Amino acid sequence: MASSFGGINTALTSLYAQRRGLDVTGQNIANANTEGYTRQRVEMQSQVGSISPAMYAKTDGLGTGVAVSDVQRLRDEYLENRGRSEHGASAYLASQSASYTTIEDAFAEPSNTALAAQLRDMWGGWNDVANNPQLTAPRSALIQQSATVVNQLNGAHEGLARQWSQNRTQMDTYVDEINTAAGSIAQLNESIIHANATGLTVNELEDRRDLLAMRLAELTGASAAKRENGGMDVFIGGATLVTGSVTRKVEFTGAARLEDQNADPVALRWKDTGGATSPGGTLGAMTDTMSIIIPGLSASLDGIAKKLADSVNALHANGFSTDGTTGLDFFGGDSAATIKVLVTDPDKVAVSAVSGTRDNSVADAIADIGDAAGGPDRQYQEMIGQLGVQSQGSARRAEIQSVVTEQVDAAREAQSGVNLDEEMTNLLTYQRGYEAASRVLTTIDSMLDQLINRTGLVGR
Repeated sequence: MASSFGGINTALTSLYAQRRGLDVTGQNIANANTEGYTRQRVEMQSQVGSISPAMYAKTDGLGTGVAVSDVQRLRDEYLENRGRSEHGASAYLASQSASYTTIEDAFAEPSNTALAAQLRDMWGGWNDVANNPQLTAPRSALIQQSATVVNQLNGAHEGLARQWSQNRTQMDTYVDEINTAAGSIAQLNESIIHANATGLTVNELEDRRDLLAMRLAELTGASAAKRENGGMDVFIGGATLVTGSVTRKVEFTGAARLEDQNADPVALRWKDTGGATSPGGTLGAMTDTMSIIIPGLSASLDGIAKKLADSVNALHANGFSTDGTTGLDFFGGDSAATIKVLVTDPDKVAVSAVSGTRDNSVADAIADIGDAAGGPDRQYQEMIGQLGVQSQGSARRAEIQSVVTEQVDAAREAQSGVNLDEEMTNLLTYQRGYEAASRVLTTIDSMLDQLINRTGLVGR
């Protein structure tokens, strides 16, 4: 049979349990707007008496109160893994779309001041020279218009090189952030594993670790997997970055400027082995931009500059200027970075095919280059057209992925986010439970007072 004092313990365990529920609810409310916080729930379990009594012992089978068996962290690991995957993909596409936008801004097409318009003005200048070969003014204007085209080509190359260099600098910053985050996860792993071994609650530590893992997913497309002891392993491109309390470091190596990219390609590598890894996320997009997109556009721009110089020089060198000079190249250089106008004297501009005449056939032939099927203008139009298509496609994919990511985040928030209305309900529930347990304790105290201090006084 249970003791008369057993009810005190039962009421006391209820007080402890309800108070723990109030504490956890208060923690949820306090962190309702804390990034990465996961709501928690108290798991209570009824306590029972001995189920293997001694031979002559007797029990009424009643329970002995309640105990808090666990403070559960309400987070779905499947949704978390899905969230990391979707955030990595979204970061990759967003970074790639931003790169395309910056590149388009460098070319500024279509515009009255962009390269396509300046090329048209230059070919128009050659037409003016052909129509008035005896005049100096059209030739002077042509030289100035050609210099403007050259400046546009130089500026476009400088814009691509500048963006490449900015990405290169930013990559070093991101690599430092990755190594720091990996070290923090390793430290948290060690703390969580030790705490789990001693039965302590580690929910807040796991929240911090998940937040860092999500950041790594955005930066590198990293994936994560939990171990039975509570530790977390993090992977980049299938290779381990963090396992338990051990971490590896990464570094970004390769060319320091765009011109050296082909000879020394940039790559994210493991610092311990030197092996390359294949990141996703922001770093993956930036690596692709630096190793594929910008070098490809730079090569196309160099081809356009070389085509312009070769096609004009081939005709100009065989022509004669008004002072009888021949054999002069109009443009120098063979790339967008090095192209320049060599002819600065209007009297050195080749116009005629025959010396000493005012034949305009050379100037007229050069003017026709602008409409040639394989001319520099067509090449430039094709390059800008492909750039526009790629940029538009990247922007659309980024928008679609953003919607998918928001949907996954909404599902994650529904599972792990704090709902203040729900917490207020829990607050009232635990408050009433605490008050009721207090009332039980008061009632038992009154009963025991009657039993101990008043029993046997009747009739004295």
